[in-house]
Amino acid sequence: MFRSLLVLIAVAAGLMPAAQISGTSAFEFTKHAVDFGPRPSGSAANLALQKYILAQLKSCRCEVTEDAFTATTPRGAVAMNNIIAKFPGKARAGTPTAAIAITGHFDTKYYPGRKFVGASDGGSSTGMLLELARVLTGEPRTDDIYLVFFDGEEAVGDWTETDSVYGSRHIADRWRRDGTLVRLKGLINLDMIGDKNLNIRQETNSTPFLRKLFWTTATELGYQAYFPNEAIATEDDHIPFLKMGAPAIDIIDFDYPPWHTDNDTMDKLSAKSLEIIGTVTLEVVHRLERQ
Repeated sequence: MFRSLLVLIAVAAGLMPAAQISGTSAFEFTKHAVDFGPRPSGSAANLALQKYILAQLKSCRCEVTEDAFTATTPRGAVAMNNIIAKFPGKARAGTPTAAIAITGHFDTKYYPGRKFVGASDGGSSTGMLLELARVLTGEPRTDDIYLVFFDGEEAVGDWTETDSVYGSRHIADRWRRDGTLVRLKGLINLDMIGDKNLNIRQETNSTPFLRKLFWTTATELGYQAYFPNEAIATEDDHIPFLKMGAPAIDIIDFDYPPWHTDNDTMDKLSAKSLEIIGTVTLEVVHRLERQ
């Protein structure tokens, strides 16, 4: 206990380096999530994964809140629950604390009678957010950092504006009403980031300055091969925030043949890919904080 306290004091004082992103750790978190099996919103497996996420966050120095709501879906009313981990910043005198959000979803698409476990699509974002929570625990900061685990990203039927991104629509509206939205320097949404053949293209709906910052950072860290200057447009959990005027970016490897098939399993993922995404994301957060 005494040694742990000394380590935390030393990190806060800048006397020793903070923890680094571990691809191995992120991979293990992802595997734990995937081991629950198919996790569509409202299912027993989804609820079990929520308990696992909450249990992991208990060991982190963050404020955890749950955002339970009932969504109207093509299957009727479905109970959903977002999980928010806040790592408070240090307020500047006379000014509200700025905020940065890193988000991802933990649910899997509802495929009755199938074994769709969503290793990259739902699992990898869950694992990465838990790994970021582990690393952020030991870091001093100026801005509020939010890690948001979205429920209900997947469409229950076919993707439409009303049958998709249930959790992020709920949080965006909540943050609009409580003032968090206007404090956002940027929201980074992570989705399908575990592919062994990592290929993150620039999502064109995303805010231009965040796209530039992410790709510049990846290049300067030596990861430009995984972030080609190719474009893709997709709808994801960043869209509700963009519609409300907040800066947001979607980091997604949509070039993934097992997408929405039962072959989206752990053997298609790599710890290296997760470490690359986590390392670049964390550095982008540090650069946003310095702005």
